[in-house]
Amino acid sequence: MNEEIMRRRVYGADHDDPDPGPRPGHDYVELVGGPLDGLLLDVTGWPEERRRTTAALSTEIGRYGAGGHALYGPRPNDPRRYDWQGDTP
Repeated sequence: MNEEIMRRRVYGADHDDPDPGPRPGHDYVELVGGPLDGLLLDVTGWPEERRRTTAALSTEIGRYGAGGHALYGPRPNDPRRYDWQGDTP
């Protein structure tokens, strides 16, 4: 993994985790825009079909607060980035 990726925080890592960054041997996509902008999403083991669909990611910092979800989907022609598509309860 390149150095820039290694310094990033992974979605779902605890805030008090001393090493919230990516792990060797895992596959990640970058979340772009919205409340989770800049985080990495671990897609290790996801089948290709799953990687082509929208992911609803739990977040307390989206439009709907606690219990809400941010929707991210793969960017056309750049599957290493998932773009924000909006929030949902």
